Amino acid sequence: MRRRDVLKAFTAAALLEVHPRIGLTAPDDLYDIGRFGNVRILHLTDTHAQLAPVYFREPSVNIGVGAMHGKPPHLVGRAFLDYFGIAPGGRPAHAFTYLDYQEAAHRYGRMGGFAHLKTLVDRLRMGAGPGNSLLLDGGDLLQGTGPANALQGADMIEAANLLGVDAMTGHWEFTYGEKTLRQRLKEFKGEFLAQNVFLSEDAAFNNAAAFDPASGRVFKAVSIKEVGGVRIAVIGQAFPYVPIAHPKRFTPDWTFGIRETELQKLVDDLRTTQHPDAIVLLSHNGMDVDLKLASRCNGINVILGGHTHDAVPRPITVRNPCGATLVTNSGSNGKFLGVLDLNVGKGVVNKVRYTLLPVFADLIKPDREMAALIERLHAPYAAQSAEGLAIAHELLYRRGNFTGPMDQLICNAMCQELDAQIALSPGFRWGTTVLAGQKITTADLLAETAITYPEVYVQDMTGGQLKAVMEDVADNLFNPDPYYQQGGDMVRVGGMDYACAPAAAMGNRISDMTLDDGTPLQADKTYRVAGWASVAPQRGKPVSEVVAAHLRGEKTVRIRRVNRVALKGVDRNPGIGEGD
Repeated sequence: MRRRDVLKAFTAAALLEVHPRIGLTAPDDLYDIGRFGNVRILHLTDTHAQLAPVYFREPSVNIGVGAMHGKPPHLVGRAFLDYFGIAPGGRPAHAFTYLDYQEAAHRYGRMGGFAHLKTLVDRLRMGAGPGNSLLLDGGDLLQGTGPANALQGADMIEAANLLGVDAMTGHWEFTYGEKTLRQRLKEFKGEFLAQNVFLSEDAAFNNAAAFDPASGRVFKAVSIKEVGGVRIAVIGQAFPYVPIAHPKRFTPDWTFGIRETELQKLVDDLRTTQHPDAIVLLSHNGMDVDLKLASRCNGINVILGGHTHDAVPRPITVRNPCGATLVTNSGSNGKFLGVLDLNVGKGVVNKVRYTLLPVFADLIKPDREMAALIERLHAPYAAQSAEGLAIAHELLYRRGNFTGPMDQLICNAMCQELDAQIALSPGFRWGTTVLAGQKITTADLLAETAITYPEVYVQDMTGGQLKAVMEDVADNLFNPDPYYQQGGDMVRVGGMDYACAPAAAMGNRISDMTLDDGTPLQADKTYRVAGWASVAPQRGKPVSEVVAAHLRGEKTVRIRRVNRVALKGVDRNPGIGEGD
């Protein structure tokens, strides 16, 4: 057979029968999914070090442009429920959308938590039978809370080991720097996989450490696991844009990228020399990137995706020249656990059943051993974490393409505390939600700001420079070519309103920039701008200290000034929710 025909035999079978399970109406049955096939792969991603159950509001704005208009993952609210056939008003609707979030959160409680995940993972692995399952983590495991930042991810490695993670890839893990990351990986009992991280030319010339010096690959690219009597190849795909999205000083000897050509060669070599029965890509590309990659790279059966925090209940089937690939994404913050059940024969995936389970803490008894581990790990930080800084007058959340009350709070705090006219806050997609009426604790604040480069800065910028910065971020978010998207959301802005046309060309998306008093920004005029999380070294205080001082002075936080983003050219886009 020709190579193309061989690859068709390996991948086309994935199209034959896909059985999605979104959630049952009876809560008692939610996790009783039964057994299907001979291989079960559990997928967790983007937990951002959230060991305890959390509130996390899904976005009300997630706009798709170009070919992605109106397609998953760019659906929100009612459009999302209609597309995936989820009834409004119940537990699944609450888990997957922002609709009636405050009321539903009070009704159903927090989600996730590693003690609850441990119980669920053990149950699902037991249901698959001994030796028939894998647990994979898609990255962003070690960063996102105050304790994780202080311990440089050591707490999360212990938790992952107890949870039983077999393999993982990375993103924010790299911001701890090479030395710390290598130490964490020594402590990890599973495997760290990343086919797309290579030594730079200078580092290779100087014989820097690499898993495969001949190719220059810094980490192991693939692991072949014996599962359910067949051979499953798991390839790791780390976040491709680490040195661009984060300070390059953390990884000076390493180069990243999507590395599509290298990935295809790796898949071809596996198929012809190792003969795995199925190939899974454990990816931190972001879903739009994975969808394009699946259309161009042949021979991968399933992509288990992460990075963009999209909770997608049903796999997307992507056809490519030699068959098809299923693309999934499993949400964030421990809210969901993906269950990929495969019926795998000799070199063929016959049938697939995929279940994205919402992890409701009130429905799952926490595992005692994991609960004890979490208590021990976080005991030194308990008093500081519990400090009440203020009361939230309204729902505080971050996730959404343009703005959110939590980032507005951060921007307003920087404007006031640093005497700035305008404030910029990065469009991170991690960060938990605080309900109206709840106490905002130090733990809550650090869940929004705990990074290894948190220092604030104040600098003079012209209106033209501000527009250029915002145009650059908007192009990253709305470029019609997914390979030019780095994930994340639009930079948050305080002290200024503006308009955005997501579907416009680069340089023409941002307009109508006006200060809070209604004065239009002038391209050649200078403004005092505050920000944080700069890729250049800064000497200011950590942003958490600046915001904490603001909160202590407020007592009850009311966001009196909300900066607006007027959207242009996106009428009837299903990525914009009701009221947005």
